[in-house]
Amino acid sequence: MSDGRSADTAGPHYWCVVPAAGSGSRMGADIPKQYLPLAGRSVIEHTLDTLFSCSRLSGVVLAVSADDGRWAEIRPRYAGRRLECVSGGAERGHSVLNALRHLAGHADPGDWVLVHDAARPCVRLADIETLIAALQDDADGGLLGVPVSDTMKRVDRDGRISATVDRTSLWHAQTPQMFRLGPLQAALEQALEQGATVTDEASAMERAGCRPRMVPGHADNIKITVPAHLALAEFYLQERERT
Repeated sequence: MSDGRSADTAGPHYWCVVPAAGSGSRMGADIPKQYLPLAGRSVIEHTLDTLFSCSRLSGVVLAVSADDGRWAEIRPRYAGRRLECVSGGAERGHSVLNALRHLAGHADPGDWVLVHDAARPCVRLADIETLIAALQDDADGGLLGVPVSDTMKRVDRDGRISATVDRTSLWHAQTPQMFRLGPLQAALEQALEQGATVTDEASAMERAGCRPRMVPGHADNIKITVPAHLALAEFYLQERERT
């Protein structure tokens, strides 16, 4: 995959990394959740189709399991697209890091990387473009999210409420999460070397002293983790086609 640079192209480039090596055990399905059927296509196809519709992206790096035979069946659909694959790791952070190391071979450390979950097929192109516009001059980067609207409770080990949490400053974190290639790679490497638990890229950047910015997205950008989410995602996609 060419990095798309030319002599008359100024400024950093934008890349997307898609970790897709998970098994999705909470779905209780026979196949990983990214390959489950959704509105006529697989979950991952909906995700990739939206990403490839973003003209700002110079390319996509997909991290899949080394023994993933299902991706081989889908791959021909994206022949000629700006797509490369790397081997995924044991956890999300390892998969993302493998993709970042691959990108570092031909991208600039100052280029932007948007990390997006394979199992978020309802992400809106408009939200991706809003994220890029909001963060392109930001020092730390950031991510899509939505403010918490429900009453939040903290519970003890017995499941009993110990406190009602002020939701004023609470957000649901989503993806894409957008950071500079060099700093993100360094933050993930340090976190994983120290055995830290990083559930997303923003948490790795926070550990490195950054303060990622929350960019408002839409609540329909759900991550499919349980069977009910699949039906909800299909509803969202069908409603979007009607409008």
